[in-house]
Amino acid sequence: MAAAVVVYTTDVTGLSPAELEGFFVDWPSPPSPERHLEILKGSDNVVLARDGEGGRVIGFVTAISDGVLSAFIPLLEVLPERQGQGIGSELVRRILAELEDFYMVDLVCDPELEPFYRRFEMMLLSSMGVRRRHLLGAE
Repeated sequence: MAAAVVVYTTDVTGLSPAELEGFFVDWPSPPSPERHLEILKGSDNVVLARDGEGGRVIGFVTAISDGVLSAFIPLLEVLPERQGQGIGSELVRRILAELEDFYMVDLVCDPELEPFYRRFEMMLLSSMGVRRRHLLGAE
């Protein structure tokens, strides 16, 4: 049986929480699918990977920006059973293409993910942040 074609889209219109099950694996307090939908709708840029035309969402990447100079990529996720198939790489390529007119595009990642992002000509920077984990599952 041939694998379904992965379809990439920036359109979140009509997306439902039921289509967003299975993400945020190993997060201490993962956002609910309803909250996940809010995140996607509130982002300045989104690229979804779907299993075929109109199929299940199997990956996504989001970006937020000031619309002029800088953008930040807070989330990149691919369902565990679909990792290692190039979906995450294609999501990053597509979001970076959407953000090509910005002077700076930043993201924060765990050290083990640095080699993945270096492939996209990203460089190691210092960062600081606050994590209010109790807010992740808030409705």
